[in-house]
Amino acid sequence: MSSREVIVLSVGGVRFVTRASTLQQFPESRLARMVNDSDREFKLVNGEFFVDRDGALFSYIMDFLRTLQVSLPADFSDYQRLQREAEFYGLYPLAHVLSQEHLLKPKPEVLEVHFSLQEMQAFFRIFGSCSSTIEALAEQITVFTGQQSGQGWNSPFPSQKTLIPLPLERPSHHDMVFKCGTEYSAGDQFVARYVSIKPDNRKLINGTNVLGLLLDTLLKDGFRLISTRTVTSEEKVECYTFERMKRAGGLAIMVNQTPGSSGVAQARRSQVQKGK
Repeated sequence: MSSREVIVLSVGGVRFVTRASTLQQFPESRLARMVNDSDREFKLVNGEFFVDRDGALFSYIMDFLRTLQVSLPADFSDYQRLQREAEFYGLYPLAHVLSQEHLLKPKPEVLEVHFSLQEMQAFFRIFGSCSSTIEALAEQITVFTGQQSGQGWNSPFPSQKTLIPLPLERPSHHDMVFKCGTEYSAGDQFVARYVSIKPDNRKLINGTNVLGLLLDTLLKDGFRLISTRTVTSEEKVECYTFERMKRAGGLAIMVNQTPGSSGVAQARRSQVQKGK
């Protein structure tokens, strides 16, 4: 690779090494003109282009040029400063996206756990504002059932018995329903339901223990408990409300250019979903 194909920049004292083609993604930008020696403000000093701008923010500029996507940290807040930097470099498609902060800022995700005890059974219903979170949680939770003889609420997991996994009830994409505990069948027989929540391998029958494991799982997954309340005093339904900031999907800038054009990049934005 020739020295002209590799460009070294010193931006605010921070050193960046990249390909010339990366800086030429938008031909009318100042970075592209710098590579072509047509922007005199950028001085070549000891083989490096010196740029008297914010080096930390320029790292986001470089990430954008390399991927054509805008993907910022969840705690990022300098949208206006980064927009000014994009305008300085003549990256107007990026500046346009940054002017629409609502597309990039993390959004609160809310999840509620409804829990009630009735005799020897515990009932759970989980509501979530994000269907993908409920889908992921449903893959972690498994309910097992089997018949037991003369055993009740505090029975340990009977390893010698065969337990059958049951599908969770899914009234909608945004909620799930399940229960654990024991209920009378016939004679001294009881139908027992155990709950397992990955990555924990235990099978729990006690509703309070299942609730504790479920709340702990949510906290470890980045949720924070913001309120607890009693929904209906007659049925003693307790509601635990959680919240976490869900990162917005990245925004992709699709560049359409035709051969022989003046080099003006026509950009359109499209939402790109990212994994959590």
